[in-house]
Amino acid sequence: MAVGKEEGARPRRPAAAHPTPRGDRRPADRAPEHPRRRLSAAHAMRNAAEQLAELLGRVPESVSALKPVEGGWQADVEVLELERIPETTSVLASYRVTLDAEGELQSYERIRRYTRGQIDRRT
Repeated sequence: MAVGKEEGARPRRPAAAHPTPRGDRRPADRAPEHPRRRLSAAHAMRNAAEQLAELLGRVPESVSALKPVEGGWQADVEVLELERIPETTSVLASYRVTLDAEGELQSYERIRRYTRGQIDRRT
């Protein structure tokens, strides 16, 4: 008899060789469920700018507003749309971007176009 084997015992197979049907999993087999943390403001800003850049093919200049909304974040992202000389006449646009709780872009829309030298009027 071989050392380490009991008489009549079947050889052990690796765990992967015994797939368990989904409904038959024991609680110990499940990955622990951790509550998801809300995406931080810094990560939301970065995600909004990066994903908008990918869609528009233009690099955003800044994120001018960010606020949490139900189920995610809403950001206003400033993008250079038309570069001119002098720079004060370049055309920029504000895009409103909506992200879900994981930071994935759900929607965007251009809400304003303006020249770089233009300032907002006091209200």
